[in-house]
Amino acid sequence: MLTVTNIDKAYADRTLFSAVSFTVGARDRVAVIGPNGCGKTTLFEIIMGNIRPDAGSVTMRRGMTVGYLEQDIAQSPEGRLLEDVASASTRITGLAHRIEVLQEMLAEEPDSENTTALLEELGNLQHSYEVAGGYDAEHEAKIILGGLGFAESDFERPLSEFSGGWLMRSRLARLLMIGPDLLLLDEPTNHLDLESCIWFESYLARYQGAVLVTSHDRAFLNRVVGKVLAFEPEGVFLHSGNYDSYMYAHQKNLETKQAAARKQEQRIKHEMRFIERFRAKNTKASQVQSRIKRLEKMERVVIPRTTKKVRFTFPSPVRSGQEVVTLTNVRKAYDSNIVYKDLNLSLYRGDRVALVGPNGAGKTTLLRILAGVLPFERGERELGHKVTGGYYAQHQLELLDPNNTVLEELRRVSHDETEQILRGIAGAFLFSGDDVFKRISVLSGGEKARVSLAKMLVRPANFLLMDEPTNHLDIPSREILTDALEAYRGTLCFITHDRTLIRQIANKIIDIRNGQLQVFPGDYDSFLYGRESEERRHKASVREAIPANRAGENTGDGRRLRKQAEGELRNRYYRKSAPVKKRLTEIEGELSRLETELKDIEGQFADQGQYQKSDRVVRAIEKHRQLRESIDTLTREWETLSTDAERIRRDLEAEMDSIGVSEGP
Repeated sequence: MLTVTNIDKAYADRTLFSAVSFTVGARDRVAVIGPNGCGKTTLFEIIMGNIRPDAGSVTMRRGMTVGYLEQDIAQSPEGRLLEDVASASTRITGLAHRIEVLQEMLAEEPDSENTTALLEELGNLQHSYEVAGGYDAEHEAKIILGGLGFAESDFERPLSEFSGGWLMRSRLARLLMIGPDLLLLDEPTNHLDLESCIWFESYLARYQGAVLVTSHDRAFLNRVVGKVLAFEPEGVFLHSGNYDSYMYAHQKNLETKQAAARKQEQRIKHEMRFIERFRAKNTKASQVQSRIKRLEKMERVVIPRTTKKVRFTFPSPVRSGQEVVTLTNVRKAYDSNIVYKDLNLSLYRGDRVALVGPNGAGKTTLLRILAGVLPFERGERELGHKVTGGYYAQHQLELLDPNNTVLEELRRVSHDETEQILRGIAGAFLFSGDDVFKRISVLSGGEKARVSLAKMLVRPANFLLMDEPTNHLDIPSREILTDALEAYRGTLCFITHDRTLIRQIANKIIDIRNGQLQVFPGDYDSFLYGRESEERRHKASVREAIPANRAGENTGDGRRLRKQAEGELRNRYYRKSAPVKKRLTEIEGELSRLETELKDIEGQFADQGQYQKSDRVVRAIEKHRQLRESIDTLTREWETLSTDAERIRRDLEAEMDSIGVSEGP
């Protein structure tokens, strides 16, 4: 489907890559990996035709469509969210616009001399619109937007109201709505939270086209891709397998080359000893010259560079008291939106807490309250003995002085550390040699993030709070951050969508949903297992709390009392659920009738013979609009009532379990 053949690209005296060749099949999932600045985005731009390669070619199957998610939004968006995404397909959008124009013309001048021709064109367009899936476009757009974390209340909001991260999600939603043959995704997970990232992984598993994706999220790559295109110092190589498979093969290749290099070195030393020993002897002159020529022709084994684990010892923070921070009865709201009503939480020395939960649940709000940078309306925040806090957020990058060098920026926060210590910290974050004299103004986003993280560990606080510290970091930089946090001896609370970091660092998970916190001691995998089986374990614990042989349970009086309690519960359930179920039944009947009418009208739109009578078409257009509005209103009511009915049923089941009755209503 896509064939890249021997492409080269260089800027001035710097070669990004050369002789790159690979193919992408119709359902391939290919990760493009490598350190920041190695040329991944440039490769995407070459595939799109925005940049010309210095040599080589890119060929695609005739008629193939390509969608490209860039890292930055070039234009200010207009329109409303749902409308923008639902209209992403240019064919559907063009048909819908033309249909709307014709409907307005017919409504304004139903007796025009051009009516017959307009009706015939409208009939053709309506039929094409139905075949193209236009009537289902809005429903599909809502599914995609919901999966990417948008609330239903966001659907009618203007795009201009959304932040950059949410606009990137809307661009991704448009691409998924279009469904091109090939998706080029440049860091799509940068602006997704955990819940959205998991949904996106499942969506890509079902996606019918091919995908080329760059990402520094190792868990995402392992779950999505089946091939890896790796930008390495020696060149660009294609590996079959996911990211972990590539890393295993890369490590084995490294070990093989290291062994070959050692063996070659021994051979060279042996040859050199012979040459030095017999260089002056005429009887050995021919053998000496032969061995010299053999050494000159020998192709040296080159060991590829690799990111080594950080061995630098960071300064240790002052030891804090056992209780680090306590929140008591905290209330926090943004206008009418109450995030936390009565929040209570304590963190302890040695905790490494990951805050998880759906977007908008209040993770960043909680982190900022814990950090003491966000006021709240009621309650108390109390720090423990000798606790000093350090807060890392994305705006930290903006606080760097662009005129300073990396070394000067580290010196700003140091007290009496020597230059050797500061260079050691800089080196641990990949600023080695003269890199420490680079100005902040010339650094990339990832390099600035590394400087900000290094500054936190020059004189580390004993309580670090970090909001998405892996943003802007490539995989080697993330591994270095992990090393640093593993060596850190204080208390840590952080938010990240990098599941690999959570797995390697966290020893406690706090799940935040609907303003409520659930604290899970243990690692991330234990939390996932616990969340999946939480409801089952809760029911089991309730049963275990009631001894099987309670006094009087199996007597006639015990059975009678249990039957009486069960009857009261069921009566209460039916009193609550009856009006809800009745209304649901009424809505379902009404929806069925309206949807039948809607299909009949849409069938008329697709029938060109119906366009001979303009007044009938105009009435049908108006009726179609009214039916759509009624169906939308009733559907929203049905969804709300269904949620209420499910909640009432679950409440009954829980109370039934508590008295030892497992049957539902």
